[in-house]
Amino acid sequence: MISNLLRKLSQLAHDPVLRRWVLGHAFGRIPGAPDFTPHVPPYLEDLLPLAPERPTRTLGALQAKQLTGPVMLNLAGLDVTVVADDLAALFVRNFDDLETQLSLHRFAWVRDDSDPDQVDALWRAWAEGFSTPLAHWSWHPYTAGERAVNILNYASQHGLPGDRDRTIAILAAHAPAIAARLEYFGDHHTSNHLANNGRALYVLGRRLGMAKAESMGLKILQEEADRLFSPSGMLREGSSHYHLLVLRLYEDLVHEAFAETVTRARRVASALMLPGGLPLVGDISPDISPDDLLAVLDLQGDGVLDGDGWLRADVGAWSGLWHASPEGFSHMPGHGHQDVGSFDLHYGDEAVIVDPGRGAYGEDGDAALYRSAVMHNGLMLGGKDPYPANKPYYDDDFRERVAGSAPSLQKTTAGVRLNFDAVERDWDFDGDTLTLTDHVRGSGAMTITRTLITPLPVEQKDGGVMIQGRNARYWVECGDGDIHVRLVTRWLAYGRGIPATAITITRHGRVPFDGEITLSAMA
Repeated sequence: MISNLLRKLSQLAHDPVLRRWVLGHAFGRIPGAPDFTPHVPPYLEDLLPLAPERPTRTLGALQAKQLTGPVMLNLAGLDVTVVADDLAALFVRNFDDLETQLSLHRFAWVRDDSDPDQVDALWRAWAEGFSTPLAHWSWHPYTAGERAVNILNYASQHGLPGDRDRTIAILAAHAPAIAARLEYFGDHHTSNHLANNGRALYVLGRRLGMAKAESMGLKILQEEADRLFSPSGMLREGSSHYHLLVLRLYEDLVHEAFAETVTRARRVASALMLPGGLPLVGDISPDISPDDLLAVLDLQGDGVLDGDGWLRADVGAWSGLWHASPEGFSHMPGHGHQDVGSFDLHYGDEAVIVDPGRGAYGEDGDAALYRSAVMHNGLMLGGKDPYPANKPYYDDDFRERVAGSAPSLQKTTAGVRLNFDAVERDWDFDGDTLTLTDHVRGSGAMTITRTLITPLPVEQKDGGVMIQGRNARYWVECGDGDIHVRLVTRWLAYGRGIPATAITITRHGRVPFDGEITLSAMA
């Protein structure tokens, strides 16, 4: 309790926008969050609570032998090896990152080709200690839902692990447990988790023959599709990886009610794929690695992405992806970063400038750093993020008063233009050269920091930086700032990254300011 109070006081001390809201709300000038009933979406008021149902369908039993050898599990951010005699202890182990523990209890490590002996042994070990719904992270509705779906998906091909009748009873108990704690927290603070709850109820009901669970799950999924996706078909939550995750959630249901949603979301997903791979804009989910998810989705064809704060542009050999949240603030709730003014850029099939992603959730350390503008290919004024941290209780009127006009992101005849706050950025492409021109309005003196992050080897030289690619070299030059390079991490999955380099260009002086960075591809 004391630590929670200290954390809130620290937030107030360091966040002037939050202080403004607190004072305005205290004096009645700014409204608080709208009233709502936690865990009860309005469209389910007449359907909750969900009573236990007797399953009317079953699945075959998994053919498995006694496990003898060690088990290696690919968990969120960590590989774990455990011997057969120590499986029960594994499920009560505390990991440094809670997401590692949750991925274990979600059976997120189960794949279609997982060893039946291992799946059976681990399911039996889990069931011995956690088969009864309880107030523990192992039965958090998102975790319970993921576990149920992962086990049922595996069982549909190989059979149910453990004692079949007991496993069916345990899985059936997941439905009322999830429905009792649906992750609905008002229209202002409900994320993709509620749709995930709906998927679990639908899959449980469909596979086990529980009509009420199936109907409730379908209702949630239908209602939440409009909340989750913008008119363009892009997930509102500010993350390319989460877009693919929620696309798969709906696509796997193979239901005509979601055909249009899936078509639009898949078209957008295809556009997210640049020739050199998927830019990991925003958070990376711990549920499944981007590479594994892409292998499942098998994205093909040309997509369209030009709206709702996202833009893809292809000019000659260059392909780029830009993101600027339409609200300025990162969408709440969501998985967005301080990436207004940032971009990913590929030359042919080579990723040259990348968003490094984020390797963990959290509010301090690297988790906070990789969410900040410091770790994006943008422009910082006075070392500050382009927009304040968002809060679920800020309403649209307050956000607009704080942030001003929404960012404007559009294609031009030569490339792309972005306007936000006092900044205009122009990406102009001419053959093998990109000229990035920055205009900063205002008065007085300030420090302007521009950053480019590359996964490729670099060498700092007089006048610039040489980036060494596979088939080309890329010369970065800027005449109006001090250039420095430093090692950073490019996150490829939750908790798993490789070395990359941040090129920073820093200038302290008066504004207005006009400056150029050139990036030239050379044979």
